[in-house]
Amino acid sequence: MKLKSIPAVLAALLSANAFANDTATFEPIVVNSDFRPSEIQKTPTSITRIDEDAIQARSAQHIEDVLNMAPNVNMSNGGSRAHYFQIRGMGERSQFKSPLNPSVGLIIDDMDFSRSGGSATLFDIDHIEILRGPQGTRFGANALAGVINLQSKEPTNDLDIHFESTLAKYDTRSIGLAVGGPLIDNTLLGRIALHSNKSDGYIKNKYLHRDNTNNRDETTIRTSLKWLASDNLTVSLKYLHLNIDNRYDAFTFDNSRNTLSDEPGTDAQKTNAFSLRTDWDISTAIRLESIATHSKSDLEYSYDEDWSYNGQFDASLFPYSSFDEYKRDRDNNSIEFRLLSNKEGRIFNNSTDWLVGVYHAQQDEDLERNYTYLSSVFTSSYDTKNTALFGQLDTGLSDKLTMITGLRIEYWNADYKDSENLNIDSDETLYGGKLGFNYQVNNDQMLYTSLSRGYKAGGVNTDGTLPTNARDFDTEYLWNLEAGIKSLWLDGALKTNLSVFYAKRKDQQVKSSLLTVRPDLSTEFVDYLSNAAKGKNIGLEAEVDWLVNSDWRLFANVGLLRATFDEFDNPKPGSLDVNGRRQAHAPNYQFAAGTEVYIGQNWTARANIEGKDEFYFSNRHNAKSNSYALVNASIEYAIKSWRINLWGRNLFDKEYAVRGFGSFGNNPGNGYTTETYVQKGEPRIIGLSVSYDY
Repeated sequence: MKLKSIPAVLAALLSANAFANDTATFEPIVVNSDFRPSEIQKTPTSITRIDEDAIQARSAQHIEDVLNMAPNVNMSNGGSRAHYFQIRGMGERSQFKSPLNPSVGLIIDDMDFSRSGGSATLFDIDHIEILRGPQGTRFGANALAGVINLQSKEPTNDLDIHFESTLAKYDTRSIGLAVGGPLIDNTLLGRIALHSNKSDGYIKNKYLHRDNTNNRDETTIRTSLKWLASDNLTVSLKYLHLNIDNRYDAFTFDNSRNTLSDEPGTDAQKTNAFSLRTDWDISTAIRLESIATHSKSDLEYSYDEDWSYNGQFDASLFPYSSFDEYKRDRDNNSIEFRLLSNKEGRIFNNSTDWLVGVYHAQQDEDLERNYTYLSSVFTSSYDTKNTALFGQLDTGLSDKLTMITGLRIEYWNADYKDSENLNIDSDETLYGGKLGFNYQVNNDQMLYTSLSRGYKAGGVNTDGTLPTNARDFDTEYLWNLEAGIKSLWLDGALKTNLSVFYAKRKDQQVKSSLLTVRPDLSTEFVDYLSNAAKGKNIGLEAEVDWLVNSDWRLFANVGLLRATFDEFDNPKPGSLDVNGRRQAHAPNYQFAAGTEVYIGQNWTARANIEGKDEFYFSNRHNAKSNSYALVNASIEYAIKSWRINLWGRNLFDKEYAVRGFGSFGNNPGNGYTTETYVQKGEPRIIGLSVSYDY
């Protein structure tokens, strides 16, 4: 299309006569990630909500299948699934020997899975809320960059049955059943959901003559009980069981999907977890909420380090063979109490809603590492306890202007011990919070601005080859200045949201690695974290959602990001100078755009494109991904209670990287020449899903 034609086309699209909106409007959407439920258009933060329809339209089985829909949100693979997330360029990319304190929180039905991204399976999930920016008052140490919150479907007083089955390429098949309804009318409600997802994966192991060495075998069970004890008291119990028995075999010398490893790895998890929540309106003035959670997870992560088989190379090329295995046992326990004001409990001349709370959590992690180059099994334990006091005031300064003040004080204690006689016990007091202003211009437009402080606790580097002063690192703090506007137009048929932010990182925790060559010419990485940098992350998120009419919807979003190092003092002499360079896994832009068209009474067609700019894989080297855009589409036929959905992801079979390593050699065949190695993302996959709802 010629550039001079664009204004005429835009004028036609925006013409009042081009598409008359026949009273189609958006229903108010309520989000629950903050202390109080609120409409998303009146929530003063940058937030994206992905609902059940979007999940089912692309037959998404895991959060990695939908996360590209959110601006300025990225992910890192390195396993069978994406386990690590980055928001606005901040977040972890991997974990091996050392314990991990996350920058991005992952919450599933009030249960904290921030260290276990593989837990985010999606069957019977009602919606996903992604909050960008530090959530220091609400979530504390696990929310320096933001929070991803998954909420499953609630049981209701009506019988609800949902059945779903999918067949797709790569022998992908899934089946799920959810049943909910009253166990005792208007008193005890229940729901249970069972789901199995299996796939051979899209890797072929040429040496073993198998096409399932990177397979997926995931079972999810969710149960929920809700006791309506009285008009003023509700008690909810939720249970989650995960049995994930996935394989891991993804890296090759030629960056293809044809591996030659003789010992494929594992990416497995077994979890049992529950949350118990009570909501009690003590009076018309005060509400008491409590949340108790427990989870126990056994995780196994292993891989063939040499990516080859014995006998593949002549001995004169100095080949090596090694296998690395990490087995972790995690126990998480937490309890939280919150007192909130009800309508008649407002203070300061009835102008201010208030909240106070206390939180305590204990997380114990035991590691067993079995590695070819270790003379004995390496074991470690990492136990953390954190206790927090927090409060928030929402003060109405006028009919339109509200001031939000929040503060969280958190005492953090960590105790680390391992079989190499390293013993580090640390404790510190951490502070976070927020000062914000919201201005409700009218019923359809809200302006907001905020200054918030987030934090992430310090930690431990466990490798004995590191110098003594590099065995631990300090807390990172983040100051975030943000402003935005949320609007409704065309009588509620058009939504636009815009936020801009400036984040300053102090004592920035930066992951890097030391690279050494063993006598057999194999390469060893020693991962470590250090407070080696100061950085700033600047950008914006913009979202548009338009109901053109009752049969046609258009939506788009974009995230722009400039995340750079102001200072970077790498502890290894002669290392790469990255001062002024972009931070790892922080693409300059991300975007998504799509449409939904309702054709007649039974047919719905959907299509979208989503993409991102190139990004550095690591702060240690200059290896980068390629920029890419993926096209997805589906056509759905619905009749009565049945839906048949033909869908496709990555329709043009675009090759893209979800994890990468650079500046080292692993191939004896070329003399261990330094190369870039990548793990490729999902190729084109087309499937058919059938569902039934009663």
